[in-house]
Amino acid sequence: MIAIIDYDAGNIKSVEKAFQFLGEETVLSRDRDEILGADKVVLPGVGSFGDAMQKLKDYHLVNTIYDVVDKKIPFLGICLGLQLLFENSDETPGVCGLGILPGEIKKIPDREGFKIPHIGWNSLQLVNDGRLFEGIAQQSYVYFVHSFYLKAGDCQIVKAKTDYVADIHASVEKDNVFACQFHPEKSGDVGLKILKNFSKIGE
Repeated sequence: MIAIIDYDAGNIKSVEKAFQFLGEETVLSRDRDEILGADKVVLPGVGSFGDAMQKLKDYHLVNTIYDVVDKKIPFLGICLGLQLLFENSDETPGVCGLGILPGEIKKIPDREGFKIPHIGWNSLQLVNDGRLFEGIAQQSYVYFVHSFYLKAGDCQIVKAKTDYVADIHASVEKDNVFACQFHPEKSGDVGLKILKNFSKIGE
């Protein structure tokens, strides 16, 4: 069973449908016991960093997420779900993230010829042997929608990078915690393979 954390953030349903397409049993939940009883947990998200952190607090999900990590349940953050795992974001100064991984969320710099938000397909440079990318070729394309990007505090946790004005840390992995800035659920066969790899972690 894959528990998808429901905290009123966008793209939750599309993530659920992608896992169901792969034959995985899913549940949308904000119930602590249900989430902690799952085999895997996913934190999706589209929206504002500050609003999302407030929703996680309002639904008493912050400690639940910490407990998922402590119990070594495989955990996947997607898009905003990646950003929330880190310490802070330029999007909402003064609001602390979950701080599960070291690093900051920075605004993509303005540059002539580049549109912000970054919306579209970019290729990945795979590094450090990420388990999500087993069987996936270098320079595979995935789909991004974001105005802010991760600058990880530890380069060893970075498993994929892409270039869009900045050197963007597009995916990270540490122990049982995985995250993607891009949207695997919108990234065709490559994205489905990434989600399938996640679903097989620990089996």
